[in-house]
Amino acid sequence: MTAAHPMDPSGAAVHADGDALREAGAACPVLLPGGVPGMIVSRHKELRDFLADPKVAKNARHFAAYQRGEIPAAWQLNAFALVNGMTTADGDDHRRLRGLATKAFTPRRVAAMRPWIEELTGVLLAALPGHRDADGVVDLRRHFAYPLPMGVICELLGVDVRHRDGLHQLTHTMVSTSSGAAEAMAAQAGIHAVLGQVVADRRAAPGEDLTSALIAARDDDLDGGAERLSDEELIGTLLLMIVAGHETTLNLITNAVRALCGHPEQLALVLAGEASWDAVVEETLRWDSPVANFPFRYPTTDIEVGGVTVPRGTPVLAGYVAAGRDPREYGPDADRFDITRPATRHLAFGHGAHYCLGAPLARLEAVITLRELYAAYPGLRLAVPDASLPPLAGFIGNSVSKLPVRLE
Repeated sequence: MTAAHPMDPSGAAVHADGDALREAGAACPVLLPGGVPGMIVSRHKELRDFLADPKVAKNARHFAAYQRGEIPAAWQLNAFALVNGMTTADGDDHRRLRGLATKAFTPRRVAAMRPWIEELTGVLLAALPGHRDADGVVDLRRHFAYPLPMGVICELLGVDVRHRDGLHQLTHTMVSTSSGAAEAMAAQAGIHAVLGQVVADRRAAPGEDLTSALIAARDDDLDGGAERLSDEELIGTLLLMIVAGHETTLNLITNAVRALCGHPEQLALVLAGEASWDAVVEETLRWDSPVANFPFRYPTTDIEVGGVTVPRGTPVLAGYVAAGRDPREYGPDADRFDITRPATRHLAFGHGAHYCLGAPLARLEAVITLRELYAAYPGLRLAVPDASLPPLAGFIGNSVSKLPVRLE
């Protein structure tokens, strides 16, 4: 087995690191923050099979080093390993929690949000010129790609406007592997405090939002208590929704605009009606996944992944960004952004029992925002060379931290 690859907490080269790990083996040993040993699966077929393997769990009771007391109480990735909610649940617990959350993402409810998303997009577009600096440059990530999905998920959850910017800053700190352990843990505590207030607000004044529905599941004796949420599960589920509901879509929109700026011939196809915005979104998800490497899954027994043994209880990263450019799946031009590429199944939203519930909503948001953005500014272009764009800190999310553009 190859030597363990230290995961770069800065996220300065997630694609280069991902490509190297993918070509080194189907499953590779890595060193996580704090020197914690783990592994990563980065090839498309092997990752797809791994994500759906019933011998692979999500709950930290299967995390061998944690159970042996070898993981520090303050660890940068504790929020991913130890949060008590749908993303770390298995079996019946996962089905129970997912069943409750699914009510917010039915096709009918997602479709009903289209007019609201279109209205918010219009408001943000109208405000964009006012955000230009003295040189006529606007940070599209900050002033457009961020407030749209944050507004949508908070509307869905019934989170008051006053909490939104604070939640964004806290969740960004929590998920960034470049944060120190104490900083990440403090951010997690801050999120729990804010979400506790959101729950108190919605309990006092219930609405048609998901938080009110989850509170009802928490407080009511449904099916003899079979569907009841614990307090920790309620907060953990809301935390998951906030993070997954805006961070990933923020990255998706940012990455799509960046890709189109770097591939004007592809943009021309869409503007000429020769390709769809849906194709842009799907190719962006494949070519520049919003999530680079997602923690964690734990084999419940030693398993083979592409001829490599992954020991029981190993924390395993899902290498989405590398799998999206796997030439074994997408051919020798896998590293080329091509919106005319024949439809193929990517893994950007996961696979198996934990497939992202919010995928239809994220797709809807991205298509609407890109369509309306380029209808208003078809000549939009980067204000700086692409190579100078600052990467998003951390090896979990994948994007740039700023997207300076000129509105033309």
